[in-house]
Amino acid sequence: MHIQDTHWSSASTLGPGGMVSAAAGNGRGDTSRSTPLRVDAQRNLEHVLRAAREVFGELGYGAPMEDVARRARVGVGTVYRRFSSKDVLVRRIAEEETSRLTDQARTALGQEDEPWSALSRFLRTSVASGAGRLLPPQVLRVGVAEEGAAGSAADGARVPQQRSQPGGGEMRLLADEGLQAVVDDTGAAALLEVVGQLVDRARAAGELRPDVSVSDVLLVIATAAPSLPDPAHQAAASSRLLDILLEGLRSRPAS
Repeated sequence: MHIQDTHWSSASTLGPGGMVSAAAGNGRGDTSRSTPLRVDAQRNLEHVLRAAREVFGELGYGAPMEDVARRARVGVGTVYRRFSSKDVLVRRIAEEETSRLTDQARTALGQEDEPWSALSRFLRTSVASGAGRLLPPQVLRVGVAEEGAAGSAADGARVPQQRSQPGGGEMRLLADEGLQAVVDDTGAAALLEVVGQLVDRARAAGELRPDVSVSDVLLVIATAAPSLPDPAHQAAASSRLLDILLEGLRSRPAS
């Protein structure tokens, strides 16, 4: 998995249903407008989004827009017509991925009565979908306030940090120097809240190691989703790695 920091901006956005919003600062005046895309433009947009997910999943968010254009089989100008900058495209992909993970966690929470089954279902679904390869850096740096929690110094650029804060039990995003928000606070908070419920239930049932936090669970998703050239090999490797990681998360009775 490759996750690289970049600068996030929101000069323009692409709204739901393929609606393009042009905002002030894009060189076209001070007004904002939304217009439906033509069929061919909508098709190009879908190709670009699919290509962006593949390219960023394989190479990280630092991959150039030219790579996205080549994978989508369109000119780089077409990509920039849909997204005014790489930052806007990255934000779109990151927000969609965060939303997808949140939906997967809610589904597991609502359809599985057993706490461990709910947590493991969420992890298996997320890893199988390749979600870990597109997790935004902001979410990977989630901090979970737990008594005695300490930040990991092994690799601050990749490993989620855990920091204590007053009024234990609250979750917050850690602001790394030079790192801008990838997804808005609402989207990130929704993901952290529902994954926190999965973790709390499994821990309360005695099935999850007491030292496992939300950040650990998100790290499992990221770690168990390697990008390999052969799809079958990738699926087998992800499944095997997740089995090992799940065993490491489970609580064991004292001997």
